Amino acid sequence: MSAQTELPQATSETTGSCCSPSGSCHSDAAEAPQGAVTTVYEVKGMTCGHCEGAVSSEISELAGVASVTAVAATGLVTVVSAAPLDEAAVRDAVDEAGYELVGVAS
Repeated sequence: MSAQTELPQATSETTGSCCSPSGSCHSDAAEAPQGAVTTVYEVKGMTCGHCEGAVSSEISELAGVASVTAVAATGLVTVVSAAPLDEAAVRDAVDEAGYELVGVAS
């Protein structure tokens, strides 16, 4: 005699998962506030999740910043803010985290 257990199968439409159907670990549900400015910076020296967290944490402290997404694999940091940020302030924040701001990504 054998017992068979059926487990619910995960689908791409499952909610509550840490990863979206696109494979991203961040939800696309939070939209940028109306009138927000999105700027992508290139940061040199990030190699891991800790690096991403350090850079994100420092930039998040700048006035007007709504969200920060740092990706070590690409060296890109996407910042959504209420208004354009002063690049010197972003550079100081990145320096404080221990990394180098190359500039705005093209």
